[in-house]
Amino acid sequence: MEALPEQNEVDAEAFRAIRDTANPVVLRGLVRHWPAVSAALEGQLTRYLGTMATDVPVPVVRAAPEVKGRLHYEASLRGPNFQRTPATLRSFLAELDRGGMDTLAVQGLDVGRVLPEFAACNAMHLLPPQVAPRLWIGTAAKVATHNDPLENIACVVAGHRRFTLFAPEQVGNLYMGPFHVTPAGTPVSMVHLTDPDFDRFPRFAEALASARTAVLAPGDAIYIPYGWFHHVDALDRINMLANYWWDPARRDLGSPWDALMHGMMSLRQLPPDQRRAWKAMFDHYVFLENGDPAAHLPPDARGILSADRPEDVAQMRQGLIAALQRAHRG
Repeated sequence: MEALPEQNEVDAEAFRAIRDTANPVVLRGLVRHWPAVSAALEGQLTRYLGTMATDVPVPVVRAAPEVKGRLHYEASLRGPNFQRTPATLRSFLAELDRGGMDTLAVQGLDVGRVLPEFAACNAMHLLPPQVAPRLWIGTAAKVATHNDPLENIACVVAGHRRFTLFAPEQVGNLYMGPFHVTPAGTPVSMVHLTDPDFDRFPRFAEALASARTAVLAPGDAIYIPYGWFHHVDALDRINMLANYWWDPARRDLGSPWDALMHGMMSLRQLPPDQRRAWKAMFDHYVFLENGDPAAHLPPDARGILSADRPEDVAQMRQGLIAALQRAHRG
């Protein structure tokens, strides 16, 4: 495991250069000027948030003391090892102040609905204003290794957080859990990062050897590129994170996740020789390992091989819909 690279005083130009590398970087002191960070350092975070909170109910995560803060699956893998119950943010903050043995959290709060003044008072200068923050507040907890199909800047407001990151290529060494039932919407690793069972998960040792890690203090942030796996430890009694998700990809081309699901259905069951053939086709036509597959053709003859024009995308979409309907009819 190695330390994540760090940069200080990152402006928009420096951040563009960071993104171009497609590697994670700790952005030290990025939001130390935020009023929310100042309130947290003065021990006034819950009061600060309470003054701007609405009465919109939020789902509160509650886990019993025996889970030791690890938000994951219960033993049968049929559901999470915690419960979600609605409450107002003010009542959650009051319980957080009182302390207790349970692990408590609110996750991914929509600031526009719950804390409508937060974004304007605590602005993110690296991103357009339409990229709104989501808030994660709670006690000490461990969020299992997962990834997001989005780019991410995560800013520590209160407490300290340890981030452990794995490159997308490590997916085969992370022993991911079920897709159909997940603790929080995205598949998570079955390996307990802080207490791994190498007899059960031997390849995780390889993932751990390549991992990158850092502890962030209030005012620090981290850039997590698209698809990078990350495990997050909230280390203090009261912790808060504000994160910004965005996706610069075209929105009219459909979901890569849907393509993965269709690939699992239509390709995985093929005989090995056919999978080999289709892997070569995907490498060539989808992942462009040999460059532009239509470069040798005149532009007006490329059609769906380029899939750039709206009419080409529409033609491909209609073909897919028709094929799926035929398959459904059997």
